[in-house]
Amino acid sequence: MTDPLASEVRRLRTVEGLSVREIRARTGVGRNRVYELLRGVPPPEWTRRPNARDDLRRRAIELRASGCSLAEIAACVGVAKSTAYQWVRDVPASVEDDAVRQRRKAHAKAMSEARWTAHRAERDAARARQHAAAARVVGPLGERDLLLLGAAIYWCEGAKSKPWRRDDHVQFINSDPGLLALFLRFLAACGVDPSVPSYRVSIHESADAEAATSWWAGRLGLPADRFRRPTLKRHNPSTVRRNTGTDYHGCLVITVPRSRELYWRIEGMIAELFERAAGAGVEETDRDA
Repeated sequence: MTDPLASEVRRLRTVEGLSVREIRARTGVGRNRVYELLRGVPPPEWTRRPNARDDLRRRAIELRASGCSLAEIAACVGVAKSTAYQWVRDVPASVEDDAVRQRRKAHAKAMSEARWTAHRAERDAARARQHAAAARVVGPLGERDLLLLGAAIYWCEGAKSKPWRRDDHVQFINSDPGLLALFLRFLAACGVDPSVPSYRVSIHESADAEAATSWWAGRLGLPADRFRRPTLKRHNPSTVRRNTGTDYHGCLVITVPRSRELYWRIEGMIAELFERAAGAGVEETDRDA
């Protein structure tokens, strides 16, 4: 059985061409009900309002096809870059457009370099002045300096005995040749000849362990016969590593045999350094009083 209300609403839409508002005024039916009864009935042409941006969209597509950038398109048609992107994102960039983009990128890089050249030169000069001033502070290294420095860097980078694992022996590992050279000077100040410790390279398995061993021996002047078999670290391909290439030599492990008393000596110096550092504030307070 046909619904007379539905038939009337459809007739008003198709025959008389009324809008939803006019149909509601004529029939007294609610807005949602009218839309429900009109489901599948296309609106009359006169209710279709033209999109004011259709012309702008067409113009943007034309500009993109001609090789214009998003910034140029946005400025030309008077819309935001995000809007311009939505309009032209499906338009393939031409080879000419890629060439233009590369030229602009190179130009922007050149402009940036020119803008920052003076700043970098000033920064490098200031850095050089600070380096020179700091170097003058160092001066010659005496035996006391070497002992304190060596004990401090060992306590930062060396193997330490734990309450749950007593292991009083001296073993130092690092990848910095300068720090390792300083530690070897410390050992010499403690009476340990370079021919006494054993040396071992710890390096990723993807690197050249034999070449790294030769490099460390030559760099620090160490006896080649005191080097043990390298320790190879498993290479994880998913890890992005920066320490690769010819400049990567791994870490050098220095192990001093029968070094229990030397370890105790380091412990004693560190304990006294900590004690004096903790008491420095008290001494300054006493002087101020």
